Amino acid sequence: MSNNRFCHFKLVLLGDTAVGKSCLVVRFVRDEFFEFQEPTIGAAFLTQTLALDDATVKFEIWDTAGQERYRSLAPMYYRGAAAAVVVYDITNPDSFAGAKSWVKELQRRGDQNVVIAMAGNKADLEAHRKVDFNEANEYAEANGIIHMETSAKNANNVKALFSEIAKRLPNNTQGGNGEREAFPILPQKQEARNCC
Repeated sequence: MSNNRFCHFKLVLLGDTAVGKSCLVVRFVRDEFFEFQEPTIGAAFLTQTLALDDATVKFEIWDTAGQERYRSLAPMYYRGAAAAVVVYDITNPDSFAGAKSWVKELQRRGDQNVVIAMAGNKADLEAHRKVDFNEANEYAEANGIIHMETSAKNANNVKALFSEIAKRLPNNTQGGNGEREAFPILPQKQEARNCC
């Protein structure tokens, strides 16, 4: 389309350690999956572009470390983010409690217009499920956030999750070059780095 807009948005992944944040983003960006992923130290930066009907959205993605000792660094990454994906592991109820804590923090301290999505990852491990889908869905609905169960291993709902986020970002407003001014991006190198 001749009037197809190109929009940049900062997106951050948050969640407890070992829930599959890095695996999820590597599946989205490079369509790869590694059974054994080294834990993220601090944060990793990746980019991915997604085409919608009326816009092309470039996500500038910060994949944050889940270890408790890095939690104090998180505000540096979610500040100014247009979207956040809070990840939990469907086989680990503590990670769901942690995800709810991240949602509260984003609602309290994040950008007031941030689009929040909650991803119940490791959906391929249905036999080991400990977090009820309906419970998580009701929580998401009550908080006005997106909820999907995903599997980085088999790619289930990974692209769909990021597409749904992109559709909810304000890329249809009047203006010349997308929403870069509305959602400032922290200064950073524009090249993708490996997350491992």
